[in-house]
Amino acid sequence: GDHVSPQQQAGQSERKPGCKDPIFAVLFYVNVAAIIGIAATMGKDALTSFADGGSIYDYSGFIYASVIISLASLVFAGISLLIVMKFPETVIKISLVFVVVLALVWALIAFASGSMIGGIIGLLFFGLSVWYAKAVWSRIPFAACNLSCAISAIRANFGVVLFAYLFPILGIFWVIIWLVAFLGLYDSIYTTGAADGSSSSGGGVAYGYLFLMFLSMFFTEQVLENSVQCTISGVVGTWWIAPQDNGFCSGAVCGSFVRTVTTSFGSICFGSLLVAIIRALESLARSAQENGDAGILACIAECILSCLAGLVEYFNKWAFVYVGVYGYGYLEAGKNVIQLFKNRGWEAIIADDLVGNVVALMSFVTGGFMGGIAVLLESNTNWFASVPSDAPIFAFILGFILGTAITAILLSTMASGVNAVIVMFADAPAELERNYPEISRDMRAKWNEVYPGSV
Repeated sequence: GDHVSPQQQAGQSERKPGCKDPIFAVLFYVNVAAIIGIAATMGKDALTSFADGGSIYDYSGFIYASVIISLASLVFAGISLLIVMKFPETVIKISLVFVVVLALVWALIAFASGSMIGGIIGLLFFGLSVWYAKAVWSRIPFAACNLSCAISAIRANFGVVLFAYLFPILGIFWVIIWLVAFLGLYDSIYTTGAADGSSSSGGGVAYGYLFLMFLSMFFTEQVLENSVQCTISGVVGTWWIAPQDNGFCSGAVCGSFVRTVTTSFGSICFGSLLVAIIRALESLARSAQENGDAGILACIAECILSCLAGLVEYFNKWAFVYVGVYGYGYLEAGKNVIQLFKNRGWEAIIADDLVGNVVALMSFVTGGFMGGIAVLLESNTNWFASVPSDAPIFAFILGFILGTAITAILLSTMASGVNAVIVMFADAPAELERNYPEISRDMRAKWNEVYPGSV
C-alpha cells in the first residue's frame, strides 16, 4: 500500500510543463468577449425606459436586486465554509438527515395540496432517503476523516480561501453581464417599442439564441467552479508532498493559482465546455417541454442529458485533480486518474460521496435565505415591477439560483480538497506517512474500518 513506483516518483511527482489544450481557452475568451459585446450594445437599451427611447420595460431593478443578493450570498457562503471547517462530522450527519426531512416535507405538501401522485412519489423518495442514510451512516467517520485532512491542508495554506473567494466574485460580475446581455437579446428579438407602449412578440421561441445563451452561462460557471477545484488540488498536492512550502500566501498557494489561470486553464475550459454543452441542451429540452414543443420527446431528452451531464461531471471532478496537481492535459489526466483507481481497486470508494451532500445542503440553505431576501426586496421596492405576473415567485427563484450557485462555487473548496486527498492517498500514501504521521494513521484506521484491505 505504501509503495510509490519509480515511474510515479519520476513522472507524476514532476508537473508537466507547457500550456495544455490552449484552443479551449481561446474559445472561452471568445465566449466572454461575445457576451460583453452583446451587453454593451443591445443590453444598454434594455436597461433604459421606453421614454428614453429604449425598451418598453425597465429591467434595471433586476440588476440592483442581483447585486444585493450576490453580495449577501458571499457572506452566507463564507459563514457556511467556516461551519463546515469547524464541525465536519456533524455537518455530514445533518446533511443526511436534511435529505430525509426534505423528502418527507415534499410528500406532506403534495398530499395537502391534493396531489396524490406527488405525495406517493414523495413517500417513495422518503423511503429511499431513509434507506440510504441508514446504509451510509457507518461510513460517516470515513468521510469525516477525508474532510478533516482536506481542512488541515487548507488551514495550513489559508490564503487559498482568498483565491477561492475571487471566483464567486467573478461569478457575480459574470451573472450581471450575462443578464444584461440576455435581456438585451430578448428585447431585440421579441419586443418592439411602439409609440403607445405596446409590444409584439417575434413569434415562437428562438431556440438557437437560447441555446447559445445557455451555453455561454454554463460554460463560464463551470470554468469558475473548476478553477477553484484545480487551485485547491494544487495546494493539497503541495501540502502533501512538500510541507516546507506551507503558509498563508505561500508558494503553494500562489503557484497553484498561477498554474490554474495559465498553463492548466485550457484543460479546465475543455472539461467545462463538455458539461456546458450538455447542460445547455438539457435546459433547452426543459424549455421546449414547458412551452409545449416536442412533447414527450423533450422530456426523454432532458432525462438522458441530465444523466449524461452527471457522468461527465463525475469524470471531471477526478480529472481536474490531476490537472491541478500534475499539470496534465484534460484527457490524459482523466485517463490516468481512472487507471490509478482501477489499479487500486477503489472504484466503490470513489463513488462514496457524502461530502457532496454537505455542499448541496449548504447551497440549498443559502439559496433559500437568498430567495427570502429577494421576496423582501420585491415587496418593498419596485425593482420587479416589469414582471407581468407572480413577481414574488420570480424574485424567489432569482434569489435561490444566485445564492445556490455562489455558495456551491465557494464550498467546492471543501469538495475539491477531499477529491485531492483521495487521489493523493492512492498515489502517494508514503509521503503522507512521512510528513503527517498522525493524520496518516487516522486515515488508515478509518479506511480499513470501512473498506478492509483498501490501504
